[in-house]
Amino acid sequence: MTQFDKRNLSMMMDFYEMTMSYGYFEQGGGDRRVAFDLFFRSVPDKGGYAVFAGLEHVIEFVENLSFSDEDIAFFRAQNLFSEDFLKFLRNFRFRGDIYAVPEGTIIYPDEPILTVVAPMIDAQLLETAILAQINHQSLIATKAARIVRAAEGRMVSDFGARRAHNMDAATYGARAAYIGGVDMTATVSAAQQFGIPVSGTMAHSWVMFFEDEFEAFKHYAETYPQATVLLIDTYDVMHSGLPNAIRTAREVLETQGRRLAGVRIDSGDLAYLSKRVRAALDEAGLRDCKIILSNSLDEWTISSLLLQGAQVDSFGVGERLITAKSDPVFGAVYKLVAVERDGAFVPRIKMSENVEKLTNPGLKDLYRVYDKEGNAVADMIAIHGEPVDLTRPFRYVDPQKPWKNRFFEGFTARNIRRLYVKGGRRAEELPTLDEIRAYVRAQLEREIWQEEQRFENPHRHYLDMTPDYYDLKMSLLEEVRGKHS
Repeated sequence: MTQFDKRNLSMMMDFYEMTMSYGYFEQGGGDRRVAFDLFFRSVPDKGGYAVFAGLEHVIEFVENLSFSDEDIAFFRAQNLFSEDFLKFLRNFRFRGDIYAVPEGTIIYPDEPILTVVAPMIDAQLLETAILAQINHQSLIATKAARIVRAAEGRMVSDFGARRAHNMDAATYGARAAYIGGVDMTATVSAAQQFGIPVSGTMAHSWVMFFEDEFEAFKHYAETYPQATVLLIDTYDVMHSGLPNAIRTAREVLETQGRRLAGVRIDSGDLAYLSKRVRAALDEAGLRDCKIILSNSLDEWTISSLLLQGAQVDSFGVGERLITAKSDPVFGAVYKLVAVERDGAFVPRIKMSENVEKLTNPGLKDLYRVYDKEGNAVADMIAIHGEPVDLTRPFRYVDPQKPWKNRFFEGFTARNIRRLYVKGGRRAEELPTLDEIRAYVRAQLEREIWQEEQRFENPHRHYLDMTPDYYDLKMSLLEEVRGKHS
C-alpha cells in the first residue's frame, strides 16, 4: 500500500471503539439509542473564544461510513470478533442524528457544540473521526482569527504547508485558516479542493540559481510582469536586495508600463528593515509597491511589529499558524450524556475528582442571548424542548454563582443548534466556504464583545442555565453521589 492508494477513512478510529461496539453487540445493547455531546474545556492561548470548524467533513464522514471486505478481513485477523458481528459491520451504515452549531460559529467552553443521537454502536464508531476533524480545524481556525485580528486589516496569507504535521494537516489546515479569516493560501491542494485564493511568490533558490541578484530579479520580472513580488533578503536587504529591486522596477517593468507589485522580507529585524525599505521605495517613486513580511510570525510578533511602527501591507504566516505552535491542543471531548429507556432519554453524568471534568447531562438546547444592540451577552443551556421566552423577565442560573437571583430583561435568545443529519441522511444544505468565512467575520465584528477578543485577560463569556436544567443537573449529581459514595 502507498500513500496514493484510496483510503477508507472509516478505519480512522481508536481500536477500543471496535471492542466496545462488539461488547454492546454481544450484550444486546448495540441498537439502544444514546446521546453523546462534543464540547471543549478551555480556549487555546487563554483566549476568550474559539471558532467552530470541521463540521462539513464530519457530515461527509458519517454519510460514507462503511467497511470493505479488506477492512472486515483485518478485523477478523484480530481473533476477537464473531462472524455475526463482522457481517453486521459489512452492512453497516450510520442510522443516527447529528445536531450542531453552524460551522464558523463562535464557541465557548463546556457548551454542546455537536450532539450525536444514535444507536450505541453508531455513536461509538464516530468518536475518533469526529474529534480529529473538529479538534484540528477548530484549533487552526481559532489561531487564524487571532492572527488576522493582530494584522489590523492587512492581508494575511497562509504559508504553512511545509511545516504542517502531514499532507492532510496542510490541506485541511489551510481550509480552517481561511474560515478564520486568512485571505489566501500557498497550498495548492487546498486552493484546488476548496476554492481558496492561491498565492505564491519567489524562492530564495531562484535568486541563488542565477549569477547575480539583479539577473534573478530581471528574469522573474520578465516572466511575471503583471505581478512581480521580489524576495530581497537573500544576501543583504538594504545594500543588495532593495537596490536591485528598485533597478528592476525602473529598467524592466517601467519600460513595459508595469509597476513593481511588492517586495518581501523573510529574515532580519523586520520592523527596522520595513521602515527603511518603505522610505527608500517612496523616495524612488514606488509608493504603490507593497511590503510583505514573513518569518515565524504569529499574533504576538505581528502585534509587536505594528507597535514598533513596521511598514507592512501583508503578512505571510507559516509554521506558527498551521501548527498552532503556542498552544497546539484544542481539547474537545466526546461524552455520553443520555441513554434511551422505554422511549425516553435518561440523563447520564460523568463525575470526577477534577471539577472541570464534570459533564452537563441530558439532551439539551443551546441558546445565545442578545442585548438590544445585538451583542451576544451570554449562552444558556436548556433542557431539550424546554420553552424559553424572553419577552418577559426570564430567570436564569449562573452555575458559578447559583445563589444569585438573576434575570434577562429586554433581551432576545436564539437556539443556535440545528439538525444537520437525520436518520443517517443530510437534513439541510451546507454553506459554502466563503459563506462560513463571512459568518465568522460578521460575528466578530457585530456580535462578540471586543473585550472577549483581547489577547490578554479576555472577558469571560457567560454560560448560564435555565433553572429547570440547573435543577436537573443538581438532582442527578445527588442521585449519582448517593449510589457511588
